[in-house]
Amino acid sequence: MFIIRLFYIILIIAAIVFYIMYLWDFAIVLLIVLLAIPVFLLVSLWITKKNLKVSMSVNSKTIQKNQSFPVQIKIDNSSFFPVGKAEALIEYCNTFNNENVNFVLHMPIQARNEQSAVFQLNSKFCGIIKIRCAGIKIFDSLRLFSFTVGKNIELSVTVMPESHEISGIVVYSDKANDESNIYSEYKPGDDPSQIFDLRSYNPGDKLNRIHWKLSSKKDEFIVKDYSLPIDVPCLIFVDLNTDCANNLQLPMFDTIIETLISLSTFLIENEKNHSIVFYNCQKKCFSEFTVTDADSIAVVVKNLIFSLNNDTSLTYLDYFSENSDLSLSSFVYISGSVKSDLISFIDDEIDADFKNILVTVSAEEDCLNLMDSNSNVVITPVLIGKISSSITDIEV
Repeated sequence: MFIIRLFYIILIIAAIVFYIMYLWDFAIVLLIVLLAIPVFLLVSLWITKKNLKVSMSVNSKTIQKNQSFPVQIKIDNSSFFPVGKAEALIEYCNTFNNENVNFVLHMPIQARNEQSAVFQLNSKFCGIIKIRCAGIKIFDSLRLFSFTVGKNIELSVTVMPESHEISGIVVYSDKANDESNIYSEYKPGDDPSQIFDLRSYNPGDKLNRIHWKLSSKKDEFIVKDYSLPIDVPCLIFVDLNTDCANNLQLPMFDTIIETLISLSTFLIENEKNHSIVFYNCQKKCFSEFTVTDADSIAVVVKNLIFSLNNDTSLTYLDYFSENSDLSLSSFVYISGSVKSDLISFIDDEIDADFKNILVTVSAEEDCLNLMDSNSNVVITPVLIGKISSSITDIEV
């Protein structure tokens, strides 16, 4: 654009010299035309700017990972002047690391017309994708002048993580939730306060489980199967603090979230209700959710993603200092950063039958020194992007 302006100024200077050297009418007409063209272009472009309306939209505010989605920029030009060239500067980033990616979208704008420009985006990582139109620069036909319209139009899209199938062992302990007992619909247990089923006697059944009154009526031994409590105290603590390089922050965050979903889904499929705790960066406090079904998991994930940034002012010590009387059947700590003092704290201070730390790493060697610990805490490295193969035979 600078070169075009320079060329046009040289052209005007040449027209002035031509007018001075030659007194023909053509010389004065040429000079007037050359001086009038920029004025006309500037005025028409300014009128066009005043009559442009810009908006940006997406079909859905929630998408899955690796799923392309269209973003539409709608431009309404109610003026009589078309724009031969317009450049839209588009920026987008994942709010967890705020690393901007930008590109320029080129388009013409017709007169007295409403038109759309569509571009496709996708994300390899879950989180919130913030999309921003920094502005649309419009040019006159000679590209001597430009104005910017549609500045700082923003929208956001939530990219949901995926669940991975994991293997493990769900162990039901004697600890129960005194406030609310929920029992399995499919498996018998040892809780005599609730009868799961009545069936015929099999050799080896305990005599104290025989239903004598019903047996006398049926002329055969009827045995009571007790119920299995599934509303047991099980806690998953999610810590999004990481000590990784910037280029690994998003993959690390993505793996932590998907590890949480995969483990939570595994527990629900095995009828083990549980709680999920994480630090809410927006509210500056810890949030706790009770998970009883797949819908509960979706609620947790959305709240977790929307609460995020890469800063925190509270740690696990603050949470457990306020909840020091917890007695758990199972405790799982999911993070991308684990130190020896954390292992010692969980080993000494957390009252749980099973204690697990799932630490996200870029290479398995990153936490070998931690796994050599003699504590009762089981440390499992979860390789970035390889959740199913990393979590095998976990006991919760």
